[in-house]
Amino acid sequence: MNAVVAAVGIMLILSLCRVHVVVALIVGALAGGLLGGLGLEGSLSAFNKGLGGGATVALSYALLGAFAVAIAKSGLAHALADKVLVMVDKQDAQGAGLLKWILICVLLVVAVSSQNILPIHIAFIPLLIPPLLYVLTKLQIDRRLIACVLTFGLITPYMFLPVGFGAIFLNDILVANVVNNGVDTTGLNVTEAMLIPAVGMVVGLLIALFSYRKKRVYDLAKVQKAERVDVQYNPKTLLVAVAAIATAFIVQLWLDSMIIGALSGFIIFSVSGVVRWKEADDLFTEGMKMMAMIGFIMIAAAGFAEVMKATGEVKTLVESSATLIGHDKAVGALVMLLVGLLVTMGIGSSFSTVPIIAAIFVPLGVQLGFSPLAILSIVGTAGALGDAGSPASDSTLGPTAGLNVDGQHNHIWDSVVPTFLHYNLPLLVFGWIAAMTL
Repeated sequence: MNAVVAAVGIMLILSLCRVHVVVALIVGALAGGLLGGLGLEGSLSAFNKGLGGGATVALSYALLGAFAVAIAKSGLAHALADKVLVMVDKQDAQGAGLLKWILICVLLVVAVSSQNILPIHIAFIPLLIPPLLYVLTKLQIDRRLIACVLTFGLITPYMFLPVGFGAIFLNDILVANVVNNGVDTTGLNVTEAMLIPAVGMVVGLLIALFSYRKKRVYDLAKVQKAERVDVQYNPKTLLVAVAAIATAFIVQLWLDSMIIGALSGFIIFSVSGVVRWKEADDLFTEGMKMMAMIGFIMIAAAGFAEVMKATGEVKTLVESSATLIGHDKAVGALVMLLVGLLVTMGIGSSFSTVPIIAAIFVPLGVQLGFSPLAILSIVGTAGALGDAGSPASDSTLGPTAGLNVDGQHNHIWDSVVPTFLHYNLPLLVFGWIAAMTL
């Protein structure tokens, strides 16, 4: 069996059996390394080498956690939550239902904006979602729906809109790799190539809105214990919080560093006195603890991906799939999409998957007679597939980081499985349709 298939399969099975994702990633990586001929020492060496690749993102999350706790201390997010709670208490059942959908729409707009208008990616989640958990719980909104909404906003814009992170994915990665492998894309609109797959994401979101429309009860006491719902705030603390958030975002955009951005915001809280010097250390530690699990998963995922690359069997998997296809365009499109799904779920990054699969899939697409527009669509969709539904993807880890601060949102069953079912399956169908019609 191909080492990549085995490693990803073992990792997913263990995760679904509620084995901790970090353990599942380590076991899957070692199993894949052994099957790929690296041996135990070689597998461990590759895994250790890859750990550094996830350290930057892990540290970013840790500092964002500290920043989020400081924001909670200031009372800004809770002031907003209190306003919403007042509205909830005043509404009848019909009004509360309308408020629920308004809140969902706001979260969707913020998630979409995080990819282009204010390209901060997942940085907004630990800042915005935890303070809203009390409101979400009062409204009895299913958190699986919120996870699907956030994941949609994190993925669809970059795979369809050529601005922000989409400019990087579509132009710098997708088009560049297709051109480098021998296909002339002059005059082609990459947005047109990704339109039908993007429609698949919209269909998945609409299905999720139906699937998780019913109320779901969570323990309010656990929310109150995890999130301060009685925080005292005043105009000064709110003003400092706004200044700190603005500074953090500006610094992040300027230096392209979540680490320095979050640190800048935390320093403003400390200097202003909103966070007292004697409390700063405890708050910083509390925030880092809040994000520790996500950070360790990201570090382990980077090690897992490095082992998969070291085996050399990612390329073997892609090449063997090309052999399997023969000259059947319909089968070819489906197999290429499935291989993209498998590789991305293992690596956890669609941005890293495209260069790997494009080297084989672009020449294969030409051989099978696909148009340049269809080849762009196949490679782009194959790369994006698996971003949702991967235990190691920040598109699922991000929502979990915000929704699970009170321990009532399981990463696998409440983020990974719902997003896999509602996005990867429609993407397979609509990606195949795009390949056959463009």
